Amino acid sequence: MSLSSPPTPPSSSAALPVRVRLVRWLRHFWPAPLGIDGRERLRFIVGAVIGVLLTALLSRWWAGSSGSGPWMVASLGASAVLVFGMPSSPLAQPWPLLGGSTLSALVGAVCVALIPDQALAGAVAVGLAIALMVPLRCLHPPGGAMALYVVLTAGDGWHLAVFPVLFNVLVLLVAAVIYNGLTGRRYPHPQRVVARTDVAQGAFTASDVDAALAHYNQVLDVSRADLEGLLHLAGRAAFQRTLGELRCSDIMSKPPLAVEAGVSLKDAWALMRAEQIKALPVVDAQHLVTGIVTVADFMRLANLDTHEGLGQRLRALVMGRGGQPQSVGEIMSHPVQVARVAQHAMDLVPLFSQGGHHHIPIVDGDERLVGVITQTDLVRTLAMAVQGREGSPADAKASP
Repeated sequence: MSLSSPPTPPSSSAALPVRVRLVRWLRHFWPAPLGIDGRERLRFIVGAVIGVLLTALLSRWWAGSSGSGPWMVASLGASAVLVFGMPSSPLAQPWPLLGGSTLSALVGAVCVALIPDQALAGAVAVGLAIALMVPLRCLHPPGGAMALYVVLTAGDGWHLAVFPVLFNVLVLLVAAVIYNGLTGRRYPHPQRVVARTDVAQGAFTASDVDAALAHYNQVLDVSRADLEGLLHLAGRAAFQRTLGELRCSDIMSKPPLAVEAGVSLKDAWALMRAEQIKALPVVDAQHLVTGIVTVADFMRLANLDTHEGLGQRLRALVMGRGGQPQSVGEIMSHPVQVARVAQHAMDLVPLFSQGGHHHIPIVDGDERLVGVITQTDLVRTLAMAVQGREGSPADAKASP
C-alpha cells in the first residue's frame, strides 16, 4: 500500500468567498488620508501657486525676448506638488529636480534624433530616462514626462532641454528653497543621518534599517533618515502607550512590611531575613512614613575596624553589644523619598537610575504607607513592555 502526503490546507485568504475577496481587493483603490492638517494643506497650496506663477511669469518674459515657442512645460505642475507638498521626499530634492528633469529632456532629444517613429521614440525615451535616473540618484517622476514632452513636441530637442525645461526647473527650485525655508520646512532636506553610537540594548540600529530596506526592495517616497526617525518615534510611542498609564499602584508590593522606630535592630534584622527583603519602611503610629532602614544601614554601622568576620560584626550590632545602637530609629535613613499611589510608574525611573534609590515607599493621599516599589519591580515591568508580553499589572509585581 502506497502512502501519500496529506493535502495542503488552503490558505485563509483562498478559503474566503470570491465576493469577500473581491470587496477586499476593491478597497485597495480607496486611498488612505494624507494625515496633514488644514494649516499644512494651505501652506502646500500657496507654495505651489507661488512657485508655478513665478516660473510662468519669468519664463513667458524670457520667451518674449528670445522668440516664439513653448515657454513652460506642463509637468512642472507635478514637480511643484513634490517640492512644496513633500519637501522631505527623496524625489523632491534639488538634484533629482534638476538632474532628473534636464537629463530626461536630453534623453528625449537623443531619441528624437535616432528613432523616426514618434511612438517608439517616446516609449524608449521614458525607459532610458528611468534607467539613467536610478543609478545617478536623481529619480524624479516628472522627469519621465520631460522626456516624453521633448519627443512629442518634435522640435529642437537640445534647445527644449535648455529652455523651457532647465529654465523652468531652476526658477521653481529657487522658489522652493525660499518658500519652504520661510514656512518652516527644511529644503533641501537631509537624506542621511549620522550613525548612532549610544544605541540601547534591544533597540534597532541603522544597520537594521538598512537590512529591512534591502529586504523590502522597492522605491520609498521617504528618505532613509526620516524613516529611521519615524521608527524611533513609533517605538517611543508604543513604549509610552504600554507604560504611560501604568501607575505605582499597579506594580507596588502590598501589603507592605514596615516597622516602627522603636523596634529593636534584632527584630528588624530577623524580619528582613525571614522575608528575604533588603529594606523596611519605618512608620509611626498613624502609619506615616518617617524613614527607611536597609541592609546598607546595617552594613554601614557595623564595626568595620574590628578583626572579626562580617557575620560577627552584624551580630554584635543587632544584639546591641559594645555600645551599638539598639533600635531602628537610631540607624534609619530619613527623610525618605516616597511616591504617590496614583503617580505614573515612569516617574520613578530617574529616582532609581540617577537618584541612587533602591526602594521607594508608596503612600496614599493621607501620606499613609500602602506599598513599596523596588528596582526589581520596575525592571520587571520594563522588561515585559520591551518583550511585548501580555499580562495583568499583577504579573509585574514582585516582592521587594
